[in-house]
Formats: sequence, structure tokens, C-alpha cells
Amino acid sequence: MLKTLGAQIREYKKASLVTPFFMIAEVIMEMIIPMLMASIIDEGVNKGDMGHIYMVGALMILTALLSLSFGIGGGVFGARASTGFARNLRKAMYENIQTFSFANIDKFSTSGLVTRLTTDVTNMQNAYQMLLRMAMRAPFSLVIAMCMSFYISPRLASVYLVAVLILGGILAVIVSNAMKYFTQAFPKYDDLNESVQENVSAIRVVKAYVREDHEKKKFKKASENIYKIFCKAEGIVAWNSPVMNLTVYTCIILISWLGAHMVVQDELTTGQLMSLLTYCMNILMNLMMLSMIFVMMTMSAASARRICEVLNEKPDLANPAEPVYDVKDGSIRFENVSFSYKKGTGEPVLKNINLDIRSGETIGIIGGTGSAKSSLVNLVSRLYDVTEGKLLVGGVDVRAYDMESLRNQVAVVLQNNVLFSGTILENLRWGDKEATEEECRRACVLACADEFIQKMPEGYNTFIEQGGTNVSGGQKQRLCIARALLKKPRILILDDSTSAVDTATDAKIRKAFAEEIPGTTKLIIAQRVSSVEHADRIIVMNEGRVDGFGTHEELLADNEIYRDVYESQTGGSGDFDEKAN
Repeated sequence: MLKTLGAQIREYKKASLVTPFFMIAEVIMEMIIPMLMASIIDEGVNKGDMGHIYMVGALMILTALLSLSFGIGGGVFGARASTGFARNLRKAMYENIQTFSFANIDKFSTSGLVTRLTTDVTNMQNAYQMLLRMAMRAPFSLVIAMCMSFYISPRLASVYLVAVLILGGILAVIVSNAMKYFTQAFPKYDDLNESVQENVSAIRVVKAYVREDHEKKKFKKASENIYKIFCKAEGIVAWNSPVMNLTVYTCIILISWLGAHMVVQDELTTGQLMSLLTYCMNILMNLMMLSMIFVMMTMSAASARRICEVLNEKPDLANPAEPVYDVKDGSIRFENVSFSYKKGTGEPVLKNINLDIRSGETIGIIGGTGSAKSSLVNLVSRLYDVTEGKLLVGGVDVRAYDMESLRNQVAVVLQNNVLFSGTILENLRWGDKEATEEECRRACVLACADEFIQKMPEGYNTFIEQGGTNVSGGQKQRLCIARALLKKPRILILDDSTSAVDTATDAKIRKAFAEEIPGTTKLIIAQRVSSVEHADRIIVMNEGRVDGFGTHEELLADNEIYRDVYESQTGGSGDFDEKAN
């Protein structure tokens, strides 16, 4: 874990090394000041030597200014190192997430990744700054102060030593008890973020079903869970202050009492007694600081583990040593393919699939909910790897391709595809960042999107809100189809992506596909028979298996599942849209 996190310090190593130097220099200056103060009292005030007072006083001012300068330097370089470390952590996590396959992403919830990138990284930033500054300053200051105290009076310094041992033991118990609560707290942030994310992204559904009270209760529950855990942890940590105060004042009373007797007996000077009292406060306050460092390190340890889980996660999918970059054509061949989301343990989602699809064919895919239609097409662009068997695209095993090259040749349009905040043109150019406005308009004409875009106030420069909330479901789907067409793919996958448009518009889109991109292999997943009946061939899926594969007429004659679906929809009980021409 330390190696993983340490690798993210990188260009901030210099600042990380300079910060402890400044903190140690500040401590040294602070330790000199009590000695100078003792000299002023013993050699200046008691002997009436104003020259000595002026000289040592000036030296004290210089020492204090140096201490201040070193402290500022430590603060500046410490902030630079810690914020840079946090920046690198976020950047490394985000970049690693971009390499994840769907299987990797399935291991982490969206809210969990957000918490890791925000709250957990902030904890690491605070902990690293404290480590560079306080964790170097406190123990060094404590040791120096203890040494100086023993140098002045071993007898009185032994009071400090006993107090430090007692206080250290008590603080260790406090920190260890608080630790378990801090470890439990951060996973609760995932639940809180999830509640907020779901509510904000689905606010229209919440209001439509008048579920505001339910969402408030869910958020309140998640928030109270965090509140209760932190209350327990902070309730234990709060004992630090009274225990510290009791120890400090006890030490001051004992040192004042014993020191006064030693001053009267000429075993100790007044200045030395003042120095010892200063060192007393210094020692005990640094011990208190150490206890807070332990608490912070405890909190950050839980965050560090969660961050390292993301940084150390290796993508399930990787390019071969010598990848193939050219996808020859859009032919697809499944050879005894089986697939499970949990390799080695899960029930196969796809079982013994054998299909041979020619380049340029239009293939319909139909089947009930849960029949693994989407799982089948996800394998084509290698979003997942087959568990058994072989899948070939363009005559080459998909595992032999460079993944970026393969995915650039396979365009996927989902039922609930996502639009990003920006203009319509900016969204369309996700398909081809170099596309001209004319090319974007042509793709929209094919997807039957140009008509509604032209009616918008700003046309193709109309701003799309995050998630496409200011366009309808059908408009969003048509924009996503246009975006996919701009890729000029060899394979186009439509995963129930015309479900929000009427059958007439659906028919126009299919006609445009047939006329404008005849060389592109088209896989069309649909619930409506009308969307696939004109396909070259149709795959009927049932419980992860291919139940039938043929033309519309062949399946009507030979496949019971397809015939039942067709009759139920054309009989008036399944499809009420306008009949396509």
C-alpha cells in the first residue's frame, strides 16, 4: 500500500523532503528561546545587567523571526506537497478507471468511486500534510524538550517522563478505541452519495410519483448512520482534551512546588525554573499533537485502502503482445461461445452459441427479458471476454485485436444511451471529432433527427443539459443513432434503441440504414417484431441459447417462440403504434 501511494508523490518529492527540514529547524529555534529567556532572568534581571538583557533580547527576537520563517516555509512546501499528492491520486485513479472493463466496473459502485475520488483523497491530503509537518515536528520537539529538561534538572525532568508514559498509555487506548469507528465511517459515505446521486438524476421520476418524503427518509437514514458513527468516534477522541489538561496542570503544580523548593535551596535558578515550565507545556502539547496524528492516520488508513483498491485494480481485458489493428470487414462468427459474468463461479449467461453472420447483413435479435440479448452483442466489441469458445470479427478472434481499433469499428447505441452537457454538435462529434457540420447534419437526416433539431431555437448549436434532460426519449435515441453513424463503423449495434420512437419513424431509420450503409453489419435488438421482420435474418434468444436463426418467414413456420410473439403483437395485444409501411 505504501509503495502504491508513494508512487504518486512524483514531482513533489523535493517539497516533501524540504518540509520536514523546515519543521525541524523551527523546533530548534523554539527550543533555544527558553534557554535565552533563562539567561535574561538569571544574568540580566537578577544582576541588573541591562546590556545583557538587550543583547539576549535581540537574539530572542532574531530566533523568533527565524522560527516564524521556518514555520511559514514548512507550511508553504507542506501545502504544495500535499495538494500535489492529492492531485496525482485523483488523476491516477481516474485514468485507471478509464481502462476498466465492464467486469472491473461491476466491482465498484458509482457512488463508491465518487467517494474515493473526493472524500478519501481529501483525507489522504490532510494526512500527508500532517505527516510532513506535525509528524516530524511533534516527536522531534518532544525529544529535544525532554533532553533540555534533563540537562537543566534530571530530578524535575523525571516528572515529565512519568507524565509522558502515563499520558501516552491513556492516549493509545483512546486512539485504538476510536479507530474501529473511523474505519466503519467511510463506506457509509458511499450510501450517502448513492442516495444523492439517485435522487438528483431521477428527480423527475421522484416528483412524478410524489416520492419526495421517501427520498428524504432514505437520505436522512444514510446521513444519520454517518452522524452516529462519527459521534461515537469523536466522543472517544474528546477524552484527549480533559486527560491532557489534567496531566498538564498536575505537572505544572508538581514542578512549581518542587522547583520552588529547589530555587530556595539554590539547587535551581529562577530562569531555569521558567525554562522547565516552558518545556513542560511543550512536551505535553506535542504529546497531544501526536495523539491527534494517530487519529488522523487511523482515519486516512481506511481511505488509503479504498484508494489502493482502485489504483491496484488491473483491467480484466488487455491488448495482446502483437495486436491486429485493421478490421477487414463486419463479419461475425460465434464458435461454441459460453459466457458468465463471474468467471469460474457464476451460472453461464450465454450457453454454446454458434452463429455465422456475413458482413453487411442486417440481423434482428428478439427474445424475452433476461434472454441475454445484450450480453450477446456486448461480446462483439469486447466489452467482456468470452468464458469459453471463440468470437471472430472480420475473421480474427476479437482477443487478437487492439481494443481501441476494434471498438472504433463497432458502434453501439443503447436503449438508455447518454448525452453529455454541451451543444448537439459537440455530442454528435463523439462519433467523429473531426466531423464537419454537414456530415453531422447528414447523419441526423439518416437517424430522423434533423427535423426536430431544425425546430430548436439554436438548431445544431442548441445546448443539451447533462444527461439530455431537455430532449425527449425518442429524440435522445435518434441523436445517439446519429452519433454512432458518424463513426462509419463496420458493425452497428442497436440495443433496443428505437423503443421510444413510433413504428413509422422506426421504419424510416431502417430504410436509411439499408440504403446508406449497406456494407455495415447491423445487429438490431428489439421487442417489436415490426422492427426486425424485414431483417435479412433474425436470432431468437431464449434463456441464453439461440432458439432459432433464420428469415422472418422461416421462423414463422418453424419457431414457436417467434410465432407466438408475432401473433400476440399483430393481433392487437402487443403493439399499438402506427403500422409501418
